[in-house]
Amino acid sequence: MIMTGQIKSSFGLILLITILLGLAACGETPVPKPRGYFRIDLPSKEYRVFGEDTEESLNLPLKFEYPKYGVISADQEPGWFNIDFPGYKASLHLTYRDVKGDLMELIEQTYTMNVKNHITKADAINEQVIIDPGKRIYGIFYDLKGNTASAVQFYVTDSVNHYLRASLYFESEPNSDSLSPVIDFFREDMVHLIETLEWKRK
Repeated sequence: MIMTGQIKSSFGLILLITILLGLAACGETPVPKPRGYFRIDLPSKEYRVFGEDTEESLNLPLKFEYPKYGVISADQEPGWFNIDFPGYKASLHLTYRDVKGDLMELIEQTYTMNVKNHITKADAINEQVIIDPGKRIYGIFYDLKGNTASAVQFYVTDSVNHYLRASLYFESEPNSDSLSPVIDFFREDMVHLIETLEWKRK
C-alpha cells in the first residue's frame, strides 16, 4: 500500500506539472523579433570655420562652419571638394561654381545629377525652399526618403555670382532603416553649413 500511495502521489504531481505547462504554453503566439542594428555613438556638435585659412579654403570665395569631426579634402576638379567623416564612412560632396549667366543650367544640372537619378529608388522627395535675402542665399534643400544613394542634398546661390551644391553619401549599401540616425545627425550639420554660409567678394 505504501508503494501504491507513492506511485499515485508521483503520478498526480506529474499530471499537475503537465497541466500547468500546457496552460503556460497557451499564451501569446511567438513573434519573431525585428532585425536589430548596431548602436552608433555620435559625437557632440562642434564646428570650425572653412574659408579663413588660405590653404584650407581651396581659394574658393565662400566661408562656412563645418564639423570638427569632418576632414576637408580637395577633389580632382577645380571647385570640387569633400567633407569626409572617416569614422562613419560618410562624405559630404560639395561643388562650387561661378555663375556666368548660366544659373538655370547649373540648377538643372544639379537636379539631374542629384535628384532625378535617385527618383526611382526614393519613396518620397521633400523639398524645402531656402531664402535668406540678408545674406543673399537662395536655394532648395532635398530630403530623399527610402534606400537612395544620397539621402540629403542642397544647392544655394546668390543668383548672380555664386553657386554651391552638396550631397551626402555613405560608403555602404543604402539602408534607410539602419542609417536613419546618422543621416539625421549629418543633416543637422548640412543645415548648420547653410546657416553660417557667407559669400566672399570676388
